[in-house]
Amino acid sequence: MLSPALLDEAAALLDACRARGVMLATAESCTGGLIVAALTAIAGSSDVVDRGFVAYSNESKTELVGVPAELIARHGAVSEAVARAMAEGALARSRAGIAVSVTGVAGPGGGSAEKPVGLVCFGLARRGDDVASESRVFPGDRTAIRAATVAHAFGMIRARL
Repeated sequence: MLSPALLDEAAALLDACRARGVMLATAESCTGGLIVAALTAIAGSSDVVDRGFVAYSNESKTELVGVPAELIARHGAVSEAVARAMAEGALARSRAGIAVSVTGVAGPGGGSAEKPVGLVCFGLARRGDDVASESRVFPGDRTAIRAATVAHAFGMIRARL
């Protein structure tokens, strides 16, 4: 799952954060902690990675990162609104300067016409800045979707540094 290319991306992201003095936090659902796992696979990452929340169930999204249950009921767990709230919650519950969140349908089941397998919603919160969100539909099986999600999350963070 953690390919050499993905680990190279993680190392480059850590270097970029380090150069700017920015710490990171993650709030992950469909990746189950793979974003923070890729980052922490790199020796010395503790000066950049503050913490990672694995908020897989709806209840954990509320308990760990403060996503209002009403927001999940209104928009569904896989939504940009929930992704934004997850990123905001991770930032508020950490010492990080930037937090990324992901929630999606990694498959093979669980998809629908409105929310197909491969749909991932991303949130990005940075202290003193607006919270951003976006959605992508990635092709492939569960492993490919999760790997693409990690790579895309890295790109979002780099773009906001």
